Amino acid sequence: MIVKDQALDAVMLRNDFPVLSRSRNIPALVYLDSAATTLKPQCVIDAIVRYYSEYGGSVHRGIYQIAERATEEYENARKQIARFIGAKTTESVIFTKGTTESINLVAYAWARHILKPGDEILLTEMEHHSNIVPWQMVAKTTGAHIRYLPLNDDGTLNLEDAHRYFTPQTKLAAVIHQSNVLGTVNPVERIVKMAHDAGALALVDGAQRVPHHSVDVTELGADFYVFSGHKMLGPTGVGVLYGNLEVLDKMEPFHGGGDMIRTVSMLESTWNTLPYKFEAGTPPIAQVIGLGTAVEYLSNIGLDKITAYEEQLTTYALKALRTIPGIEIYGEAPHRGAVISFNAGNVHPHDLSQLLDRDGIAVRAGHHCAQPIMTRLGISATTRASFYLYNTLEEIDLLVESIRKAIDFMGG
Repeated sequence: MIVKDQALDAVMLRNDFPVLSRSRNIPALVYLDSAATTLKPQCVIDAIVRYYSEYGGSVHRGIYQIAERATEEYENARKQIARFIGAKTTESVIFTKGTTESINLVAYAWARHILKPGDEILLTEMEHHSNIVPWQMVAKTTGAHIRYLPLNDDGTLNLEDAHRYFTPQTKLAAVIHQSNVLGTVNPVERIVKMAHDAGALALVDGAQRVPHHSVDVTELGADFYVFSGHKMLGPTGVGVLYGNLEVLDKMEPFHGGGDMIRTVSMLESTWNTLPYKFEAGTPPIAQVIGLGTAVEYLSNIGLDKITAYEEQLTTYALKALRTIPGIEIYGEAPHRGAVISFNAGNVHPHDLSQLLDRDGIAVRAGHHCAQPIMTRLGISATTRASFYLYNTLEEIDLLVESIRKAIDFMGG
């Protein structure tokens, strides 16, 4: 494993990922779909196995040895994650199943109790479905309205007339930090301030940003910040909701059950303190411990090195892809992450993905759970290549070569 005082050496780093070293991957796997889910390093896999094989008790309620160890490891992971995102206290770090559940928690436990007819929820045209559908459901229930900040042709947000959208009726602005389709990194600091100036709360979807760039939630000042473990080398089935303590304290629980209560009688119940008020039932213990290990792994490498390396990969890939005749790349934001969506000639993205897979290259094809973007672009789907710390320039060369072969094969 690479540590902070060394340069990021992706070739060496790849040895930590067993999927990449499997000899039965013929041809060798070129994994370019980290925006969907990342590969897992051996240390994360080991941490999960160690929990199940050495101390697989439940947390918080057991007073025997393995349960106490499980609780300690679980809460240590919360501390690691709080430090990783710059949270002042662990009480503001709530474990969920992922970004989608984190957003739904806010929608159900805050918005459904607060919003009323005439109130407005402000989204953007580049949101993932997980940051659209819950608000549509809330709007239908409460009578609130949804408005959308529009996109410019280059894939950036149009904030020139932002005052038209941030009004006294705005109660929540929910915006993606980095687009999973266009790679655009949004000026969330500015958006959070505009929301607060309008008297609204702000939620930021950081699923595509936290794994790749340092984030300080305290400095950002958003009332809610959400992300998923599986997009940052951790397990599936675990994510984080960071919240403003004052707001969280006033919210009703999302789920009812064990561990989220303080007292229960035949007539009524009272709630546990934060963050446990929102963590009903037996939590995803192994997944949380695995995510803590993933955060430690990323911290040891250094987010600054990961960011710099991904910028190198993305710059190289954009230049290389543009040499392919007939290719169209979507999104030209000057501040972007390691995600590139494109169409190649007359080859449908689904066909292209299957043809690339013959060469061992894994990319995503479809609308990427962002159909409003596709509507804005006037297309139904794109092919998407996304990069992470284990990818190499040589893999990008293989991608370009394989796309050229696919175009020739399809006669496009």
